[in-house]
Amino acid sequence: MQKQLSPSERGETFTVPRLDVHDLVTHIIIGQLEKGVIPWQKPFKDNSRSPFNIPFNYTTGNKYRGINIVLLWAAAMDRNYQTDEWASFKQWQTKNERIRKGEKGNLVVYYDTFEKDVDGEIQKIPFLKASYVFNRCQLESYQPLEVEEPTKPRRIVPFEHIDAVDMFINNTGAIIGHHNGGAYYDRVADVIGMPYSDNFEEVAGCTVTESYCSVLFHELIHWSGAKHRLNRVKAKIFGDQNYAQEELIAEFGAAFLCAEFGLNTAEKGNHAAYIDNWLTALRADNRCIFKVASEASKAVTYLTDLQPS
Repeated sequence: MQKQLSPSERGETFTVPRLDVHDLVTHIIIGQLEKGVIPWQKPFKDNSRSPFNIPFNYTTGNKYRGINIVLLWAAAMDRNYQTDEWASFKQWQTKNERIRKGEKGNLVVYYDTFEKDVDGEIQKIPFLKASYVFNRCQLESYQPLEVEEPTKPRRIVPFEHIDAVDMFINNTGAIIGHHNGGAYYDRVADVIGMPYSDNFEEVAGCTVTESYCSVLFHELIHWSGAKHRLNRVKAKIFGDQNYAQEELIAEFGAAFLCAEFGLNTAEKGNHAAYIDNWLTALRADNRCIFKVASEASKAVTYLTDLQPS
């Protein structure tokens, strides 16, 4: 008798109760954090796929958004995938590609709607659907890339301006001041404070320039949430639920922007403390991760829309 394949092996779309999908996705992210792994920051143990790029659907060319970016990054880290190309089982079939036997699909989610009569009025009610996609590395035709091992110590490179990043920042109109203190966004004065570039150091897998840019992107995401912009920032004190969510939004948004510019994301100095704070937020609300990823994508879109056509 032929083995019955599961939905993940077939790569099929299927509908499950909304709470189940929220729980499942939150469980995946919590599982990564509990292992000390931040799924939107690549652990720099190899050079196989550094830095992250935004995952995209190979057959449509569309980039994934929101929580699906983080889910696919987490899958890529877990299984050491070397590409950012994804597609469903059927989509790969249309390209005459076959999934290797025994490969499991990787979860992505999206909203659909159904019509319901509410007090005599037909309304469209959103609900969450889950489906599975496969990375190009899971295809029978895929040949692993040869990774060159570094033969010489990495040369420490001082801060270097990146024209595309400088132009992107300037086009937002954000007021940025430099000083010898820490990085922050002042909601009252509506200004961003940044340490001088000379105050940044190169860390494992992240240059001085990348460290500076990832911190500036983090503060720029906070800046986008001001009342007269996206009206998102509600946090009042360190440690409250709104603070934890806003920090996650800034982390996700900075990671998304770094990926767009081909930059690595600097790891937080107080790594463990931030993980504990994020875990508290996610455990308290299984919809938190969806909201955070969605708001981060909205912030990136807002900043991108400020650029000239």
